[in-house]
Amino acid sequence: MTRNTLHSSLTAAWQQSCSWCIAAFQHTSVLLVTVVVTLFLALACEREPKLHLHEGGPIKIVFPFVNLDLEAYWDYERVYGTKYDWKSEWYYGWDDKDAELYGTIGYTEPKAFQLRGYYTKDDPTAPHTQKRDESFTGNSHLLKVDWGFWDFLVWNDVVTLDGVQNLNFDETSSLEYVTAYTNQTMSPSRYQAPRYTRSFWEPEALFAAYQEDVDINRDLEGFTYDPEENIWIKNLKMYLYPITYIYLPQIILHHNNNKIVNVDGSGNLSGMARTVNLNTGIPGTDAITVNYNLRFKPKCDMNGETVDIIGGRFLTFGLCGLNPRNITQKVEIKDDLRHYMDVNMQFNNGLDSTFVFDLTDQVRKLYKGGVLTIELDMDTIPIPFRSGGSAFDAVVKDFEDGGTHEFEM
Repeated sequence: MTRNTLHSSLTAAWQQSCSWCIAAFQHTSVLLVTVVVTLFLALACEREPKLHLHEGGPIKIVFPFVNLDLEAYWDYERVYGTKYDWKSEWYYGWDDKDAELYGTIGYTEPKAFQLRGYYTKDDPTAPHTQKRDESFTGNSHLLKVDWGFWDFLVWNDVVTLDGVQNLNFDETSSLEYVTAYTNQTMSPSRYQAPRYTRSFWEPEALFAAYQEDVDINRDLEGFTYDPEENIWIKNLKMYLYPITYIYLPQIILHHNNNKIVNVDGSGNLSGMARTVNLNTGIPGTDAITVNYNLRFKPKCDMNGETVDIIGGRFLTFGLCGLNPRNITQKVEIKDDLRHYMDVNMQFNNGLDSTFVFDLTDQVRKLYKGGVLTIELDMDTIPIPFRSGGSAFDAVVKDFEDGGTHEFEM
């Protein structure tokens, strides 16, 4: 075969090969387009868990808050029949110095949260044997979970002015629930707290939400399609409620005339819960004394009268064993404990005395927070004096040496 004949044969074969490739390519292109369109139509019209959810299902949990305004949260009208107007009772006020020292007077919406997921597989009543830890910011969170039943718990991260957190969380004693608690202070706890010799730190504002038996089913029941994510999502709405309660104590000193000049900066309230169950929102039954901060504020206006006021703001886990959200009538307020508030006041001669007030009726009535008011006519309170020697015991009962003065409210 000559070189030209060989060249002609190779050329013809190459041209034939190209024709086959072009035809195959055109045919394949048609098939590819058909497949893409078919998949698109299947994606748009059919619920197919294997295509869109693979081995599990995405959940988008939204965390709306209840109204955190104090007027809305201190809604006692359905229990007592009258609206609670706390602002008309609050004479201490909340100035820039209070905000600098203690933060805002009411609740503020947190920005960061902890989430715990408990997988019970095919049995919604099964105990918690494993947990999933998540943290997130914002009021929603998207996560992917296995098929079956889940319980979800959410609570907020704590942010403080000084960076020191009082709240602790126990997740190891039981997987069925999480318990929040605080530790003891160095301040003594003398009133109605026989188990503890010292008072406990007040907790920070704590919010929680818990939902059980969330069904992540393969039939996509309860799921909605998210075109942006191109997946089917189960939207779960969990309401975050405060489970620590704000109290605003104020001791109004009438006719003080510079008799009381200051306080030692703290007070105590006895008979409050030591812990709270985050899952149920119900405080524990172990009573303690809560320690909190106070300020002395002279020359305040009270309906036209100039008075001196000792006041502040503190939080507690509430009354032992009582869930305020479930209270609908007065007979449901089950509280057999006494609630005493003690404050150490300093007189103008350098001596100080611990004053103790029985606030049981006020605390029971304001079972989820409010203004606690004590009024003292200082014309009836003599200035203590030292009866000899240089020592002074602030807890002795002897009135002339200062000591402890108990008042029935």
